[in-house]
Amino acid sequence: MKYKRVFLTVLDSFGIGNAPDAELFGDLNADTLKAVFSSPLFRAECLKKLGLFNISTIDFGENEEQPLAQYGALTEISAGKDTTTGHFEIAGLISTVPMPTFPHGFPGEIISAFEQKIGRKVLCNKPYSGTKVIADYGKEHLKTGYPIVYTSADSVFQIAAHTDIIPLGELYDYCKAARELLTGKYAVSRVIARPFTGEYPFTRTADRRDFSVEPFGDTMLDKLKRAGFDVISIGKIGDIFAHRGFTQEFPTHSNDEGMSGLFRMLGKEFTGLCFANLVDFDMKYGHRRDIDGYAAAISRFDEFLKDFIKNMNNNDLLIITADHGCDPSFKGTDHTREQVPLIIYSPEINSQNLGVIEGYDYISRYVLDNFNLR
Repeated sequence: MKYKRVFLTVLDSFGIGNAPDAELFGDLNADTLKAVFSSPLFRAECLKKLGLFNISTIDFGENEEQPLAQYGALTEISAGKDTTTGHFEIAGLISTVPMPTFPHGFPGEIISAFEQKIGRKVLCNKPYSGTKVIADYGKEHLKTGYPIVYTSADSVFQIAAHTDIIPLGELYDYCKAARELLTGKYAVSRVIARPFTGEYPFTRTADRRDFSVEPFGDTMLDKLKRAGFDVISIGKIGDIFAHRGFTQEFPTHSNDEGMSGLFRMLGKEFTGLCFANLVDFDMKYGHRRDIDGYAAAISRFDEFLKDFIKNMNNNDLLIITADHGCDPSFKGTDHTREQVPLIIYSPEINSQNLGVIEGYDYISRYVLDNFNLR
């Protein structure tokens, strides 16, 4: 075991340009990094020093003469561009079949079964933007008490409800009921609780919760936990893996909470993996096509990163990557099929250009090798 503590941090949706098969996904020329790089709010001095702009597929920004880290581009090989598929691949599971999507809404048999389970009718049942759906259906929801069910281009079943009408605990129970129903050909990657509050046009709260499909095989998390190592989740990582393979979980509501959690774990004694997801890049800025917001969030992360690496021990390892793209300058509001960065840093690591690597599962192999597992 070379490194005692591994900090694996996913910048949710931080793509770095076209995957080789981007055209098959309708995402030719999508480039999340290039879009946010254009903003006057973008600052990434620490990421630059680590080698971000030395990655061979990035043709803008200034190269670092002596990068501090190992750096490269990862190409996804799974059949999808959603959160669950990306994270599963990072953890060693390749999804050969895309998770089901429902561009015309969910079939009647599923909606009827769900209504019967919760004892209420539902509203909407169409693909929708999360902010627009509560603006369009929120008033009817307040009048009838019926939850709003909707989907997107992703493999998701989302349930929105005002917290005065359907309290959080009840909304989470509805999500669990949907998760039980959505199996086989209807096994969407995630059921998502989308609570909102206030008066029209309403405000979504930070109490979103994801109910993921179970991993379909052993992940690096399962292997590490079985071998007696600590496996710590920060953010929605625990939800994504259906709470399997962890020794501790620390849910968060924002990037700031996620970064605080990482810093807190840096001061703790453990042996194993701390796996974090910083969700705001995707949820608050990518899907909402907010270039400046995304750029400012990267700048805040970069400031955090400067302090984080200053406080790392020689036997600590930091891995920074992403799970897909979500180019805020691209058409629509969907994820984008892009390559993602791979930055691997430790205070005593030898810098190396890793080139373009096929498969996010390279990370799983790297982590397991460090702990003498496979």
